[in-house]
Amino acid sequence: MNVQMLDDQVDFQVASRVENLLSELYHYRHQSEKLQKINTLYQRMAGILDLPSMIEAYSIWLMEFVDHELIGYHNPARQRMHMFCSYHGPKRREAIQLAQEILEQPISRTPDGSQAAGFKIHKWAFNSADCEGMMVILTKGKALVEDELQFIDESLVILAEPLKRALEYEEIFAQARRDSLTGLPNRFVFEERIGSVIEQARRHGRPLTLAALDLDRFKAVNDTMGHFMGDQVLKQVAEALQREIRLSDMLVRMGGDEFLLVLPDTSLQDAKFLAERLCLAVEQLDLTTKAGKLAVSIGLIEWQPGLTIQSWLEQADDILYQAKANGGAQVAVAN
Repeated sequence: MNVQMLDDQVDFQVASRVENLLSELYHYRHQSEKLQKINTLYQRMAGILDLPSMIEAYSIWLMEFVDHELIGYHNPARQRMHMFCSYHGPKRREAIQLAQEILEQPISRTPDGSQAAGFKIHKWAFNSADCEGMMVILTKGKALVEDELQFIDESLVILAEPLKRALEYEEIFAQARRDSLTGLPNRFVFEERIGSVIEQARRHGRPLTLAALDLDRFKAVNDTMGHFMGDQVLKQVAEALQREIRLSDMLVRMGGDEFLLVLPDTSLQDAKFLAERLCLAVEQLDLTTKAGKLAVSIGLIEWQPGLTIQSWLEQADDILYQAKANGGAQVAVAN
């Protein structure tokens, strides 16, 4: 071997080692950056105890690294579903409706990476001891690449334990916040959650509507059929109302035959369509008293910036009174 060949061989070995070192340095730096991102997620999740805030915080964190339009999570066993979407208006409703349809199906029904309504659909199943359920991420235009999918996989390992904690926390406190007769949330739940619901609507510019409901001729049930029958009627009414609303809506029994329904992401017009279905659902129970058929009256008012909770409730009650005064079994809407 001559000197030139020896020099070339040495140069090749040096270049190869340098290339390997640079590759290792890049790998370690990439891993370090990834660990920093994951550690930030862990810190953000540490103090969150409710599912809506957790999904929102996760989406905002992920947006720094992976573009997406919506993240949704559904746990059928606990009947909990929540979505966070960056869109507004009709696009937002379209994305949420699509995500809800996907989340309510078996995970194998919609192929991962498929497309619908212009969205690419990506799904993950939680089936560990730490967490159960399904998550969907919708992206617009293009599917997620392998590095992005792997990054999300790693982040969901961190998210699983806080998700389980949030669901368990909600379940424990739900027991003290449920109406013992109907199983609906009680007044305490409304007072506890309404502030944050309003704040989310205000911050993101989303519509929020309140429905005040009161049964017509319910007193006649108690007076002529007894309080036991009255309790059974309230259970039937609660079940009928729940069948018509979304998981994201909050139906509360305030006491007696009075209910409140909080409708996030719902305009006054959309709420009116729903309220009319609620009236029909109660009518179809076909419960007749000596005073006439059991029905429900509903007053609707959309939240506006500057409106206090107390004023909002009082105005909803005034509008409900208009519906009752006009004969009941109808929907009255704020002017």
